[in-house]
Amino acid sequence: MSKLVHEFNDMIRKLRKESFGKGPERIHTVFIENMAIATLYGNLTPTEKFITGSEDGKDMVHAARTKMIQEIYAKSPPEGMEELIGAKLVHLFNDIKVEEDIAISVFVFDRDITENRKE
Repeated sequence: MSKLVHEFNDMIRKLRKESFGKGPERIHTVFIENMAIATLYGNLTPTEKFITGSEDGKDMVHAARTKMIQEIYAKSPPEGMEELIGAKLVHLFNDIKVEEDIAISVFVFDRDITENRKE
């Protein structure tokens, strides 16, 4: 894994740990054109897992996880992310499959983030 991917994943993990009390156990990120696509495994806290025991609970955790992350990134990206990537973050698309505890985040930047980069 490249140093860039490792540092990017650490930023994602840190922000989610600070926001939810637990960061993902594993993150796989790829950079394609102007996007960083991160698949996050093992996101839910023990409390969230308990809450997802009902259908209403699943909906509540899903809504909280997706909406909260989008609001956090809308205020400002994690400190140093844009400098690390060398581009401005313009959009974040985020979803979580609660039943499988897998989330995906698509970070869209204002320019190609793969040019002039060596993996």
